[in-house]
Amino acid sequence: MKKPESLRAHLLAAIPELKRNPDRLLVFVDSGSMRSTAAPGLSFEYSYTLNLILTDFSGSPDAVAVPLFAWVLVNQRELMENLEKGKDAIKFEADILDNSKVDLSITLPLTERVIVKRLDNGTLQVSHPAEPVVDDEAFLVPAMRVETSDGELIAEWGGNG
Repeated sequence: MKKPESLRAHLLAAIPELKRNPDRLLVFVDSGSMRSTAAPGLSFEYSYTLNLILTDFSGSPDAVAVPLFAWVLVNQRELMENLEKGKDAIKFEADILDNSKVDLSITLPLTERVIVKRLDNGTLQVSHPAEPVVDDEAFLVPAMRVETSDGELIAEWGGNG
């Protein structure tokens, strides 16, 4: 599975508090399943719930939400495009530790395709294809600086971030 590490790396790079304290971001895969259609070949799909836990987090929840949605837009797009799937797909819980810190748990359903091909020599080759590319570049967010209305940096990725 590639997406948990991809999202973890994105959030660590984007959120200043996590850059300073990467051990405060925990990543778990829950309720996983593997599905194959028994079509010719052994290709299959992983389906699971990704659970992100930010411990002792004192940043803004917006600092997590904006980069998370930017990642979802590229890597699990149907959670944003499909209104039925998206209305309660990404969930969170927060344990308020004091006036300045929370333990924040975010869950989201992810899928990953795995293509298994038989090579001419009989070897099976496994690959993880990228998500379908969107033609409309206005939806892609390769680099971004996110600030509060007071100009405080809360998240940044790509570019010089």
